[in-house]
Amino acid sequence: MVIGVPSEHGQIERRVALTPDAVARLTASGVDVLVQSGAGDAAALPNEAYIEAGASIASDGKALLAGADLLVMVTRPREEEVPALRGGTALVGMLQPLIHGELVERLAAAQVTAFSLDAIPRITRSQSMDTLSSQATVSGYKAVLIAADHLPKFFPMLMTAAGTVAPAKVFVLGAGVAGLQAIATARRLGAVVSAFDTRPVVREQVESLGAAFVELALEVEEGEDARGYARELSEAQYVQQQELVARTVADSDVVITTALIPGRPAPRLVTEEGVAAMRPGSVIVDLAAETGGNCELTEPGKVVVRHGVTIVGTLNLPSTMPLHASQMYARNITNLLALVIKDGRLELDFDDEIIADACITHDGRIVSKLLTGAPA
Repeated sequence: MVIGVPSEHGQIERRVALTPDAVARLTASGVDVLVQSGAGDAAALPNEAYIEAGASIASDGKALLAGADLLVMVTRPREEEVPALRGGTALVGMLQPLIHGELVERLAAAQVTAFSLDAIPRITRSQSMDTLSSQATVSGYKAVLIAADHLPKFFPMLMTAAGTVAPAKVFVLGAGVAGLQAIATARRLGAVVSAFDTRPVVREQVESLGAAFVELALEVEEGEDARGYARELSEAQYVQQQELVARTVADSDVVITTALIPGRPAPRLVTEEGVAAMRPGSVIVDLAAETGGNCELTEPGKVVVRHGVTIVGTLNLPSTMPLHASQMYARNITNLLALVIKDGRLELDFDDEIIADACITHDGRIVSKLLTGAPA
């Protein structure tokens, strides 16, 4: 089997699906790796590093597709690129099948066996393959650095000859992986941190990082679904949450929002009225900008100032730290490949929960449980 690593989409995506250390592990297991020339350049991983690890270099995308049996990507091919894939090719990437339905249909029609890493179930056995978690770690960390850069204040308390400087107040909305990493990073920078999540079970994790868990008297059912992802609130719960969150937002110097519902627009947690109530110079970093934003005034892909508050809607934060983000992603990929490649061949056991959930198309059909409505 030849595993192909294409170059991603220029400045939009700076990560690469496999790093040289991952290539070395794969070639040692008996497969060949073909890397498109320059695929790792934006992540500070030159062709020479891949050659030393045992990979071959393809001159361009066409040469890569002609020689690869399985493609590994960070994101997904563009719809117009699908016809170039050979029938029987396997594809692994973050395909977002609930959002990119037309792409899924084209992959099925092209006889591509596609795996979406963002569809892997959140169970103990799949933790080492969980790209959502590994990349959210990067996002949570970078969000705090961005906030600190925009905030016209220090994060830590300082006692100087010129007087005492009070610490910044940081409020994190959502205590998933990104939120917990944001909490830990803001605490390391010396801020006073509080956090809220609809899942009471995360309270202990929040407090273990030195943050206060904001107790909102919200009447919520179980806050996560059977797959371990956040569950969407009812309309009444949603309105109540906005009202309760606004009180803490108004007293915060920095708000970092991380709330996402897979396959749905991001829930609006911070209203325009909430932004207007914040102190001038405050900062909101919206990690849900790609799906519309948790803040009503977020403009995806832009940094704007509204009511004196800087609102950061920068997209794809993991791509801004491409080296470590790629290393973590490559480990996720190699762990999944170890499950589906046996003796140099693709072997799929659909009785395996991970394979069954991650496989989106196979044998010309859409087989994803997320899309077919089959029981999860």
